[in-house]
Amino acid sequence: MKLLVDINYIDQYTSSFVKALIDYSPKVIAAILLFVIGIWVIKIINTVSRKIMVKREIEPTLIEFLSDIIFWGLRVVLFIAVISKLGIESSSFVAILGAAGLAVGLSLQGSLSNFAGGMLIILFKPFKLGDFIEAQGVSGSVIDIQIFVTQLLTVNNQVVFVPNGTLSNGNIINYSKKENRRTDLTIGISYDTDIKKAKDIIYNTLNKNSKILITPKPSVSVKEITDTGIKIAIRVWTKNQDFADVSSEILEDSKTALDNENINFQLAPPK
Repeated sequence: MKLLVDINYIDQYTSSFVKALIDYSPKVIAAILLFVIGIWVIKIINTVSRKIMVKREIEPTLIEFLSDIIFWGLRVVLFIAVISKLGIESSSFVAILGAAGLAVGLSLQGSLSNFAGGMLIILFKPFKLGDFIEAQGVSGSVIDIQIFVTQLLTVNNQVVFVPNGTLSNGNIINYSKKENRRTDLTIGISYDTDIKKAKDIIYNTLNKNSKILITPKPSVSVKEITDTGIKIAIRVWTKNQDFADVSSEILEDSKTALDNENINFQLAPPK
C-alpha cells in the first residue's frame, strides 16, 4: 500500500515537472536565443566602434578603454535582458548594481580622481608617448599613458609612475611640444676684457656650430655687470634632439676660444 502511495507521489511530481518544463521551455529557448544573438551583436558593435575610433585617429589608450566600457556595458544590459526573459524580476538586479557602484565610488575616491585625470590627459593631449616632460618635480620621457597613472623614464633610466589626478591638476612642461628649443647660457668675463672683442669671439664660435639654427639669429649680449665681473648672455636656437649637446659644446668651445685670446672665462649659472 505504501509503495502505491509513493508511486502516486512520483507520478504527480513527474507530471508537474513535465508541465512546468513545457510551460517554461519557450522562455528558456527565447532567453538562449537572445543570449546567443546578443553576444554576436556585441562583438559586431565593438568591432565597428573600434574601427571608427581608429579612423578618427583617437588615442590608442582611449580606444582600448572605451572599447572595454562598450563591451562590458553591453554585456550587463544583455544579462538583465536575459534574466527578464526568464521571468525573473530585473529591478532588484539594477538596484544591486546601483548600490554596488555607489559603494565602489565612495571607497575609490582617490582612484576616481586619477581616472578622471587620465581621461583629461587622453582627451586634451598635453603630451604624447615619447615626449620629454617635467611635472610634479619629475622629468623624463613619456613611455606609457594609462588610465590611472603615467609612466616616465628619467635620464638615469628610472621608471617613475605619476598619478594622473595630480598630473592633470599641476603644471606640465612639455619640452617636445615644439620642434625647436632655445638654449640660454651665461658666462662671465673680467672687467679688463674688451667686451666687443669677447662678443665677436663667441659669435664666431657659434657660427662654426652646425647644430645651431641660423633663424632665429643667435644672440650674444651683456646681461649684467656685477662686483666680480661682466656677465654675457648667450641665446641660441636648436632642434630639440640637439639641445643637450649644443649647451655643452657652446661652453667648451667658448672656453677654448677665450683662453686662446687670454680672456678670463668665468662660468655663471643662469638665473
